[in-house]
Amino acid sequence: MTDSPKNNTPALVLASGSPRRKMLLKKLGLPFSVHPGNASEHYGANERPANIVQTLALRKARDVSAEHPSSVIIGADTIVVHRGDILEKPESPEAALTMLSRLSDDTHAVLTGMALLKTDNNALAIEQLTFFESTDVIFGALNEADIEQYVLTGSPFDKAGGYGIQDDWGARAVKRINGDYYNIVGLPVHALYSKIKILAPNLFKS
Repeated sequence: MTDSPKNNTPALVLASGSPRRKMLLKKLGLPFSVHPGNASEHYGANERPANIVQTLALRKARDVSAEHPSSVIIGADTIVVHRGDILEKPESPEAALTMLSRLSDDTHAVLTGMALLKTDNNALAIEQLTFFESTDVIFGALNEADIEQYVLTGSPFDKAGGYGIQDDWGARAVKRINGDYYNIVGLPVHALYSKIKILAPNLFKS
């Protein structure tokens, strides 16, 4: 997606190919373009989850910033944490089954790190802001046959933790949440809105 920014305001760029993040960013009512990068998602084994998501989000924003002068680039990264373990996207049906089974009848946290990177007319970074949002998710007891059926759809493989709360199955699995629903989908909309108003208030002026 590419729309023209308002006159005399920075362009807004989403450094993510996620259709869910694109959908959520539209809720801000601002024109933006999408430019997924190829930044490494490697992180240290002993890093804190909150630091990991912010570091990766900033890395993603920086990866594409040189191609976007006079812009605000948005980077994002989401992870699922269960009992101290980071659950990434499952790489096989077996991994997805194991992952969803361990989340059954228990609480886990979904953390999304965000980075806003502002560039000048030479595409040099002049300002940056990082933050993260955490939401607790409580699963009900999951039936093994239901988990297997969900895995067969292929939906778990592009989602941290192996599920999407926006999926029909995800809606049935989640008993309740404590925090921002949109954060679980991949973009904490209210927090992002607040931070953009700090970094680039002109984006919201008519």
